[in-house]
Amino acid sequence: MKYRKLGASDLSVSEISLGSWLTYGVGVARDQASACVDRAFDLGINFIDTANVYGRGAAETFLGEVLAGRPRQSYVLATKVYFPMSASDQGLSRAQILKQIDASLKRLRVDHVDLYQCHRYDQSTPLEETMQALTEIVQAGKARHIGFSEWSAQQIARSFEVPGSAPFVSSQPQYSLLWRQPEDQVIPLCATRGISQIVWSPLAQGVLSGKYQPGAARPAGSRATSDSMGGMMSSWLSPAILEAVQKLKPVAREAGCTLAQFALAWVLRQPNVASAIVGASRPQQLEENAAASGLVIDPALFAKAEAIVAPARRGA
Repeated sequence: MKYRKLGASDLSVSEISLGSWLTYGVGVARDQASACVDRAFDLGINFIDTANVYGRGAAETFLGEVLAGRPRQSYVLATKVYFPMSASDQGLSRAQILKQIDASLKRLRVDHVDLYQCHRYDQSTPLEETMQALTEIVQAGKARHIGFSEWSAQQIARSFEVPGSAPFVSSQPQYSLLWRQPEDQVIPLCATRGISQIVWSPLAQGVLSGKYQPGAARPAGSRATSDSMGGMMSSWLSPAILEAVQKLKPVAREAGCTLAQFALAWVLRQPNVASAIVGASRPQQLEENAAASGLVIDPALFAKAEAIVAPARRGA
């Protein structure tokens, strides 16, 4: 496993990180989920990403249980705040940030997180209030660093104008061969301000593994067949996308790796990306994904792959 510095922070994170959206505490049986976390550590994955809203606290509770026996310095822990935890608990107001960080720390069974992220931008709260609250929790030692997820370049730039604020060190956008929006404005801006990308859905919900065949039944046990995990996948399962992805398989073979590894290596080719977040329901998936770290692939093959998927790409 290779490691990269997270923005201007002192954190070193594994190029492949373990996520918990739709999986742990919700869509994956506990013994399977626990086995995945154990295998992640075996593979050198030290970066674990979650959010308070995942399973309305269930993912954090699960991680708090399985990480309890490990030395705190052996992993980099990130969580998020913004989405509703109840009818009255939502957003990035000072009251919510201070309340939700304490609740997350309790569920995670730690006294601090390494990275606390705004899960989205809060249009209903003054940015100054949000930045001050985030700075307070950093000063209190409850979070070592702060980040954001899915903020626009304009929103990011506004945060730089708030005086006396703790600096953001990470951005968490969706980014993959099939979704390249961050390249236009977010990545260039962040690269100038010591902010790294930790990207979600680098495999487009598993579609870039190549497991979903156009016109065929979805593989048994896959995310697409899961009641709890499959709801977010419909937009990735169009015939145009699935046909384009199948055409990538020979390119990956030429590169000497699996399609999933090729897609992860493509994300990691971007210097501003510190880590690619993967979800896993089986340890074997993590083994395959972790092997993408450090892969050296001919840029001409990446260019070939980009041309293949360009007509089907979303968010172009």
